[in-house]
Amino acid sequence: MTELTTASRRHQHITIVSETFPPEINGVANTLRHLCQGLMQRQHRVTVIRPRQRHEIKGYVAAAGESLFSHEHVVTGLPLPGYADLRFGLTTTTRLVRLWRRERPDAVYVATQGPLGVAAVNAARRLGIPVSSGFHTNFHRYSRYYGVGMLEKLLCAYGRWFHNRTDITLVPTPKMQQVTRAMGITPTGLWSRGVDCHRFSPHKRDNALRASWGLTGNDRAVLYVGRLAAEKNLRMAVACYERIRGLHPNARFVLVGDGPLKRELRERHRDYIFCGIQRGEDLARHYASGDLFLFPSKTDTFGNVVLEAMASGLAVVAFDDAAASEHIRHEENGMKVPLDDDEGFVDCALRLADQPSLLNRLRAQARLDALDLDWPSQIEQFEHLALKPNTPGKYHVLNKQSLSTF
Repeated sequence: MTELTTASRRHQHITIVSETFPPEINGVANTLRHLCQGLMQRQHRVTVIRPRQRHEIKGYVAAAGESLFSHEHVVTGLPLPGYADLRFGLTTTTRLVRLWRRERPDAVYVATQGPLGVAAVNAARRLGIPVSSGFHTNFHRYSRYYGVGMLEKLLCAYGRWFHNRTDITLVPTPKMQQVTRAMGITPTGLWSRGVDCHRFSPHKRDNALRASWGLTGNDRAVLYVGRLAAEKNLRMAVACYERIRGLHPNARFVLVGDGPLKRELRERHRDYIFCGIQRGEDLARHYASGDLFLFPSKTDTFGNVVLEAMASGLAVVAFDDAAASEHIRHEENGMKVPLDDDEGFVDCALRLADQPSLLNRLRAQARLDALDLDWPSQIEQFEHLALKPNTPGKYHVLNKQSLSTF
């Protein structure tokens, strides 16, 4: 990279458009926290456009310690059906055009496919501003978990229409690149994720916390961190833990997070340990105090929790998809099985629970591998893909994409 190129990037103005943003707790908000923090540290000007949420901290995030943006524009937010703690944003293309004529960004990054994202893409295209999108959520896969699988093709078509109106769609893994290309989304760019290995570390293991979970000595803490929702395939995690407990009665299932399934799970499994949403150092202590990490999701585009668990020195069991497909090497630093092998998922967890030497070897290697996954290199890759100072935005007015199924 030349000094001239580096200097020009330091003075770019990027607008990030998202339905969710810190201090909310989810994978997209976590990714955007690191992205904005990294861009600000590299002296870019960052503007955030987001809907009004229930809990807001302007400019700063608890435990982040640094400003995440230069400016923000908050639009009307309405509850997202089924996700009372989230909002989708409402604004108009005209309003964004007026805003960007006054304060024109060099590039726009859209992290939502909702109405706010559509308005942002429309405005960027109208003004000829380079606009990229992020494939952060597999909404088309969610449909099968909510009894509306017949909508999957329609959602695929909508996703293709939306992303193909941007200059490039950023995806987190090579496997997800294959998925999006199969959907007809082009072009795509690979932008992976990092992990904060200073925050997430085995050294933060807390024996007092483990004791509060009812664990002593070498008792196993089976950990799940994430949203308690149907699309996370929690049914598999529950089945897996119950099999483990059948052989290891002193094991405990610890769930960190919140969501629509929490009440049902608590009523059915009163002996499970529900820790609610954890942040910052408290979250790091919960990770480090576990032993075996279950990631049963088949819908995530990445899954930052996989890297956080690895950095914390946990043995991860996952399906060969998303982050696991990229970073888990089977029986070396974790365990992974094909997407259609539910029984294999359970068998891997049972092996780790039964074989302390295998468990400890995988835990140690997971931590070592996580140390190579830093965020600064990912921020630099984002700059390369989304911040191209001399590249005009594509202006497709005469070549609009059709919304057809395949």
